[in-house]
Amino acid sequence: MSKLGTLGARLHHGEVGYDFVKNRKIWYGVSILITITAILGLAVRGLHMGIEFQGGAAFTTPKNMSVSVAQAEEYAEDASGHDAIVQQLGDGSMRIQIAGIDTSTSDKIKDTLAEDLKLDGEQINAELVGPSWGEQIANKAWQGLGIFLILVVIYLAIAFEWRMALAAFVALIHDITITVGIYALVGFEVTPGTVIGLLTILGYSLYDTVVVFDSLKEQTRDITKQTRWTYSEIANRSINSTLVRSINTTVVALLPVGGLLFIGGGVLGAGMLNDISLSLFVGLAAGAYSSIFIATPLVADLKEREPAMKSLKKRILAKRAQGAAAGEAQEAPVTDEDYDEEPEDAAPAVVGPRDQPASRTRGRGRPSGKRR
Repeated sequence: MSKLGTLGARLHHGEVGYDFVKNRKIWYGVSILITITAILGLAVRGLHMGIEFQGGAAFTTPKNMSVSVAQAEEYAEDASGHDAIVQQLGDGSMRIQIAGIDTSTSDKIKDTLAEDLKLDGEQINAELVGPSWGEQIANKAWQGLGIFLILVVIYLAIAFEWRMALAAFVALIHDITITVGIYALVGFEVTPGTVIGLLTILGYSLYDTVVVFDSLKEQTRDITKQTRWTYSEIANRSINSTLVRSINTTVVALLPVGGLLFIGGGVLGAGMLNDISLSLFVGLAAGAYSSIFIATPLVADLKEREPAMKSLKKRILAKRAQGAAAGEAQEAPVTDEDYDEEPEDAAPAVVGPRDQPASRTRGRGRPSGKRR
């Protein structure tokens, strides 16, 4: 068995582990700090919405253009008077996106771009997106997200309990906020692909959380009938027992997504992959983090507030204190006063392996100790 497999088995059986629940205030603080940073980035810089959401035009140039991306972006902004996004495609052509323009303006911009790029107007392909269609797409995205969250809460409340549903909901909002905030800070364009990526990572984050919750539900069944473990301790054991599985699934999922983001979008210049790959990469990492460090510790916090769990914890701590006191009494050192109380003719005590029953003292004085 590999070292990772051995570690996973030891984690599952509770032989080793890290106390995630005990240090939950640290993870809460880290999450709050990251979330505040994401919200500030969203408030200051805002989201760079694509033309699919606010309307506009996209111009595609022929292959093997001799003009640089920066030069083409300057030409597009001068021709339109708006901010432009220029992406170098894999076949050498360019995609120029300009938001907030209508059909008549699009024709003028196309002619000006053709003149600046020294092309014929027919060589540039123009695609128009109306603002009403973009608004409809945005509304559908919000509706889909809202329906997804409502169904998630209902399912978890039925399958587990409302505390787990609340904790999972908080973890999902945590993941969405961080992912959207990263988009604002990086400045990537938000497209329908971004929305698809968000819904995908929410499903993945929920799956990872449900795995831990299922283990926790099994281990806390009839928890009040025992006096060995508190709810928080069992919750921590559930996290550790599924930790290696969570790490493996997250790493395996991040590898191809990282290839799309860093190799496809960064090295090969396929900028159209960035909109979905960034949301997947950030969301997968945030989802794995929230299922381990946020969702389960939050469930433990909520459960420990119940009167039954408070009473159980009180009994367990009292039993442990009693056991510790009994152990200290058994290990108390022998003092000189204990010897003073013994009579002077008392036989000396023999400690250790020399203690023998009286029957074994027969035959003392004979060489072999046996009867003749």
